[in-house]
Amino acid sequence: MKKLLGRLLGKGVSAVRPTCTAILAAAGSSQRMGGENKLLLPLDGVPVLAHTLRAVDAAQSVDEIVIAAREEDLLTYADLCKTYGIRKPVKVVVGGATRQESVLRAALEARADAKLLAVQDGARPLVTPELFDAVVLRAAVCAAAAPAVPVHDTIKLARDRRVIETPDRSALFAVQTPQVFDAGLLKAALQSALTARAALTDDCSAVEHLGKAVYLTDGDEENIKITTPLDLIVAEAILRRREEREETE
Repeated sequence: MKKLLGRLLGKGVSAVRPTCTAILAAAGSSQRMGGENKLLLPLDGVPVLAHTLRAVDAAQSVDEIVIAAREEDLLTYADLCKTYGIRKPVKVVVGGATRQESVLRAALEARADAKLLAVQDGARPLVTPELFDAVVLRAAVCAAAAPAVPVHDTIKLARDRRVIETPDRSALFAVQTPQVFDAGLLKAALQSALTARAALTDDCSAVEHLGKAVYLTDGDEENIKITTPLDLIVAEAILRRREEREETE
């Protein structure tokens, strides 16, 4: 896989791979963080969103970045890109009332020749450029791909707190981002979901709602999403461990 990635994504062969726009979903309300914008909270002294932007900026498979933001955060996010030296072209656009609407608005602002759209949670600051590139490579082949890790806990399906079913854990996966799609497919899927007023929690679900297949790639246990204050503590610990590994290599 690494040799193939190098061949497709390395210098001098940019024409081989599809053009890819990364969409950062960053227009959420951060309700489970008490309403404070979690993307601007410090993580190892750097705003959460800046970590995410740096990783996406370093991904060889990405040609531009479009950030879907709340209107009040437009200038703040634009300044963040300048402060932390983001080199790729960046657009910051106003998101919508739902994730689907925000991602669709950003998708419509992607460069006209973008063949792939990679949707990344702004609140997943520990994503690596290598993971990003691997998912883009998979989507270039199958049109819809997402990283996922096996579920380790036993999951119960319940109604009114009464257990109805215990699904087979071996068939369950926790899906992460980036979720990468053929550009036309994602736009059609999001528009269809919005028209149907389907309550969906991720972009894969929109494509599935359209009846199209989504393929999973290997995710990363460290690619956690910042949702609660506890997640920030865990993320800090992961960053410290990464720094220690780099020092010993």
